[in-house]
Amino acid sequence: MPYFDKEGPENTGKVVEIALATAKERNISHIVVATTTGATASLFKNRPDVEVVAVTHAFGFKEKGKNPLSQEKRKELTDAGISVFTGTHTLSGAERGITTKAGGGINPVELIAHVLRFFGAGTKVAVEIATAALDAGLIPAEVPVIAIGGTHKGADTAVILVPANSNRILETRIQEILAKPR
Repeated sequence: MPYFDKEGPENTGKVVEIALATAKERNISHIVVATTTGATASLFKNRPDVEVVAVTHAFGFKEKGKNPLSQEKRKELTDAGISVFTGTHTLSGAERGITTKAGGGINPVELIAHVLRFFGAGTKVAVEIATAALDAGLIPAEVPVIAIGGTHKGADTAVILVPANSNRILETRIQEILAKPR
């Protein structure tokens, strides 16, 4: 497994290469990729051998009523055969809003997120986006998929996992970490 000396977007090309090669050699038909502006997802355009789902930030994640993925980029991705999902973040959504407003503490879902970050932020993102894609019906249930996440920008983590729906999140199984920062 490739370990990167540092997290960040300079690892994106290698992560994409690893994900595509692994999907081909292991006959994995779905890749789920986190994307904020669409840049990382664009690297998967026109890949008929694998179904790609791009998961974006929710509207209002950083700025009320706004999403950093432009409508033009969204159309470009969908025209290239990539499904694009935008929705509430599985491991932060409403519960984080409540604990933030209530002045602190931690809830069970945030605890899951923090534990996954032990392996790096990209691992947490990979689990979160695979769960969101499964909840949206964009990937099949009970089969391994490759999920790609990152730390702030770009991609630095790829995992093979069998995601569970958010109402059964503890049934998620990470089968293999393909790449991650040290």
